[in-house]
This record gives sequence, structure tokens and C-alpha cells, in this order.
Amino acid sequence: MRIDRLLCNLRFVRTRTLAARLASSGHLRRNGIRVLRASQDIAVGDVLTVPIGTGVRVIEVLALPERRGGAALAAACYRVLDPPMQSAIGPGQHIEPEGARRT
Repeated sequence: MRIDRLLCNLRFVRTRTLAARLASSGHLRRNGIRVLRASQDIAVGDVLTVPIGTGVRVIEVLALPERRGGAALAAACYRVLDPPMQSAIGPGQHIEPEGARRT
């Protein structure tokens, strides 16, 4: 199955055109390797790193859906590998804006 079709069927993007644009942008990774073509094939067991909004999701493909279905059907076809709500900033850490002075 093509990666653009998979992203659309798994409901990561609304249309296949947006999925193709995402795949050809170079920000998507399959098994750690950058995807440059929307026509790249995906197989069960592949790990995808998908930029979504301001975050990134790492998923493992468990099944290849034949069509775009409901959210529950789509969620059953992949497993999320990254912990939810994880931030690059650890608990108790604070990042000051540039130019801020400590007194």
C-alpha cells in the first residue's frame, strides 16, 4: 500500500492530496529513513514517524486498512510507540526566553 493512501486511511490527514504533500515534504520517516515519495510502499510492521501539528507521533503499522473508516477502525490498525503528552522539557525544568535576565 502507498504511504499517502495509508496516512489518509489511518486518519492522520483529511485527504490523500494532503498525505502526498506530507510524504513528499521530507518530514516523514519510515523505519528511520526519510520518505521522499508519496508512492513509497508500506508493509505491516513498519515504524512511521509522522509530524502532526506541532508534535510528532511514532507508530507501528499493525494492519493495512482497505478503506478510510471510522476512528476506532483506524486506531486498531496501528500502535502508538511514543508516550502520550511527553514534552522535551522534564518536570520541574523551566526554559527562559532569550534575552531574559536572571536576577
